[in-house]
Amino acid sequence: MPGRVLRALIVHEPRLRWPVPAALPDQVCNQRVLACDRRGKYLLIRFEPGTIILHLGMSGSLRRVTSDAPLRKHDHIEFLFDDARFLLHDPRRFGAMLWHPSNAGPLMAHPLLAHLGMEPFDPAFTPEALHAGIHSHHQAIKQVLLGGHIVVGVGNIYASESLFQAQIDPRTRADRLSRPRCARLHAAIRTTLTQALESGGSTLRDYVNAQGTPGAYFTLHAAVYERDGQPCPRCATPIRRVVQGQRATYFCPHCQTR
Repeated sequence: MPGRVLRALIVHEPRLRWPVPAALPDQVCNQRVLACDRRGKYLLIRFEPGTIILHLGMSGSLRRVTSDAPLRKHDHIEFLFDDARFLLHDPRRFGAMLWHPSNAGPLMAHPLLAHLGMEPFDPAFTPEALHAGIHSHHQAIKQVLLGGHIVVGVGNIYASESLFQAQIDPRTRADRLSRPRCARLHAAIRTTLTQALESGGSTLRDYVNAQGTPGAYFTLHAAVYERDGQPCPRCATPIRRVVQGQRATYFCPHCQTR
């Protein structure tokens, strides 16, 4: 998209997680895409008048298609360029498309972005920063990681895997983690995310990447996720499953201590 002029934004279904602004097609018509960025799970499509803030929800996708490709069910929005066409597909309609005008202040001050934690590969995300961030949180460390206020990108699968690698019980109160344990967790988060990126990612069963390939490779190599009852790869103790905040958590009750 960057460098191309958006000739039309066609909204077939505005009822996403929040309604697509009715004026958005007129605001971006014939505007050049300056850049495409990301913050957490939000995609940021920048124009001179403002920025589209796009979230794909649980199973949404934004893909380039041929000019004559028929619309499928759940294709809600079209981006039409002179030589390209993109479709926003969102079966559950959990995604969102909002508009942040340039004259509304800094983009990162937008309510959806302002409280996001650090990016996991940002140099500012250090073991010390992780320890300082969780120090005031009394919830279980797994829940704090999922909240995204300290660090983004550590979803349900990666939180379970990172805590296993760091040998930390997911039910441990965040504010009780020592500096050495935070250092182990910091290293585990980066290692786990690096391995997931290299192997194609992991998410819902109906997820495919930009090339149409399912992103389930990482789960095939997961040490604990969805392996309840199976032997721990470290000590052979059966992996246990518990529910935290309506999300499944997997851990080894022997290797991972509070």
